[in-house]
Amino acid sequence: MVNPVKRVVARRLRRSDVRRAAPALPNGFTLGNLFFGIFAIVSASHAEFARAVLFIVLGGVCDGFDGRIARATGTGSRFGIELDSLVDAISFGLAPAMIIYYSVLDREGGAWWLLVFLFTACAVIRLARFNVMQGGTAKRHFQGLPSPAAGGTLATYYWFSQTSFYNQTRIADLPWPDMVKVLMGGLAILMITNVPYPAFPKVGVRTWSGVAGLVVVVGSIVGIFRYGREFFFPAGMAYVLYGLTRAVALGLVDRIPTGAGLDDNRSDDEDAVASRRGRDVVVGRRRRQGGRWVRLVPTPESDGGPVDSAVDTGESRDA
Repeated sequence: MVNPVKRVVARRLRRSDVRRAAPALPNGFTLGNLFFGIFAIVSASHAEFARAVLFIVLGGVCDGFDGRIARATGTGSRFGIELDSLVDAISFGLAPAMIIYYSVLDREGGAWWLLVFLFTACAVIRLARFNVMQGGTAKRHFQGLPSPAAGGTLATYYWFSQTSFYNQTRIADLPWPDMVKVLMGGLAILMITNVPYPAFPKVGVRTWSGVAGLVVVVGSIVGIFRYGREFFFPAGMAYVLYGLTRAVALGLVDRIPTGAGLDDNRSDDEDAVASRRGRDVVVGRRRRQGGRWVRLVPTPESDGGPVDSAVDTGESRDA
């Protein structure tokens, strides 16, 4: 007969071992991403470009799982965040740039290796900024183009260039060697801009974002099985252009004048009349009191709701 005390102690020891081993699972996927990134560089140096691109894609799969596993098991840590960024700098910064260098740029001659430096440097800067500003927090948008999207799009260009669609249509007549240089520089710059790119939504059917995530997953699976290697580069470019176009459109909308802006054209005489009648003149987040502009500052909510306090901006009536 087994001693009950020994049984309880053994059960607790097993649980303790599981808890200690749990962080190794997401970190193992992260190191798998590093393995594929290094293998991609080695394969590209041996002119095995198709295999090198495959390793970048497999690294992306590992990168997609490590964070989700860490959140699902509750083993996320600052160490894991830093490790993931260091690995991404190699797998989605240096490795894709080296694939393009060996397959395209090296044949051109000259100092085109500087594009490799530019792309890698922007990836490193983007990842460092991510750790400082967004690392470990829930997010719906990324600030700047994510490095896996940039590196994956750049690397899968080689797959796309080997397809029949590329070689048997007028697309092949385009100046692709020069276009790849522009693409490489553009992706690098987008990584360090403030252009918001949507994060991958959760898959589900209870919310619109979940349904959108489900559609993206199903569409991607269908596209991969139907078009194979032809799918990855156009899909990556669609994501890149979507974020850029959306940012431009929102920027144009923000420039459209609103009613609050038109109120700034009120004359001082009208403001004086309103003040004499015991009313404050409010324009946007500013209020005119006694011939001076004061800025409204939100303060903690009271029992009656949010309250705005006034701070003197130093602007006189004649300003």
